[in-house]
Amino acid sequence: MSLSKEERGLLRALAERYMEHALSAQNNENRRLWRSLNDGVMLKPMVAIDQMPWNELNDDGSLSCAVTDPYFRRIEWNLRSEIYKWERLPADMVLNPYVLLPRPIANTGYGIRNEYEATARTDAGGVVSKRYVNQFKEPEDVEKIKTPRISIDRESEARLFDEAKEIFDGVAPVKPGGVVLHLGFWDWIAQWMGVENCYIELMDRPEMMHAIMERLTAATIDEIEQINALGLYDVNCNMCHCSYTFSDALPSEDCDRENPTSRDGWGFGMAQLFTSVSPQITAEFEVPYMQRIFKHFGAIYYGCCDRLDDRLDIIDRMPNIRKISCSPWSDREAFAANLPKKYIMSNKPSPAFLAETSFDEDAVRADLRRTIAAAQKHNLRLELLLKDISTVKHDPSRLSRWSEIAKEETLHTVP
Repeated sequence: MSLSKEERGLLRALAERYMEHALSAQNNENRRLWRSLNDGVMLKPMVAIDQMPWNELNDDGSLSCAVTDPYFRRIEWNLRSEIYKWERLPADMVLNPYVLLPRPIANTGYGIRNEYEATARTDAGGVVSKRYVNQFKEPEDVEKIKTPRISIDRESEARLFDEAKEIFDGVAPVKPGGVVLHLGFWDWIAQWMGVENCYIELMDRPEMMHAIMERLTAATIDEIEQINALGLYDVNCNMCHCSYTFSDALPSEDCDRENPTSRDGWGFGMAQLFTSVSPQITAEFEVPYMQRIFKHFGAIYYGCCDRLDDRLDIIDRMPNIRKISCSPWSDREAFAANLPKKYIMSNKPSPAFLAETSFDEDAVRADLRRTIAAAQKHNLRLELLLKDISTVKHDPSRLSRWSEIAKEETLHTVP
């Protein structure tokens, strides 16, 4: 066994505390509300918080991990962080009533490593700003993109899972995790070329940019087929891109839970780079490729920080999308007016409110009310996902208060 008696006891104690919350009536109610939202009936706007500045939140030491084994330390962190969120800033979060076990899956990637120059660093030496090196200077450089190769170490998985089952026996069930695919090609291209170079080549050599997208599309479809053949797609985490995905529709009734595929799960796509280009660029350089890829999934969450209110009719051309991101860069009133009612309006409240010199609760409340009013006016289903939180000025109470305010505002909302 890789863990000491003390480490095993620590994990069991954390799992006991986790399961107490996961089996609570409030957790069951939150799950019911998310399921209803995702399946077509909003009982209230739903709220979740993710992607937090964990380095600023460990004020009481409850986030400090003690397990030395890397695999089980990851499980320890997941338990600690989920417990922290539930006890301090739960909003409408849901805890799965089991311990999710990462699988030893290997992915060779597309064969390109990011090259960059650090242009700014933190006081601790961490990189906070990068200038990416263009690795696609000529059309023949497109051939650098390779097809990912997916594999899993079944022997290691069996050993790790057996140990986990023994550790958590009588305390918590365990279930395997899996792959949730990130389909935001333009995020990667921007890092392989640099943002300015991408914009220039879209104008000067569009044929090369199409060749890059064609190469990535073919490689990714092959990757999806490999993942499905190995039965590695995720159907147990119940999250995609910080949004809860509980639904009666997915996984389907005939899903092989031992060998799940992408058709029973969620993927997420985005083209954040295209915030600064015309909708026609999205139509030409994103839509045709994602039309071929998205059809392999049960559902798609689309968008992130990109502005989409001016091109929702174009996004609507891609299949299997269920939720569309309304970022702080979108005009939320225009977004709500133009969003077809079959989609969930997935609003991203600005995290900037948490980064001000002082925390303005009135401003937070007014911002949430504006979004809720826009969605109500057009009878839309709404979720509010606070994410990409870079700082809370080392004041964790700001997140707790934001959670409380959001709950108050959404509980007062009648669809």
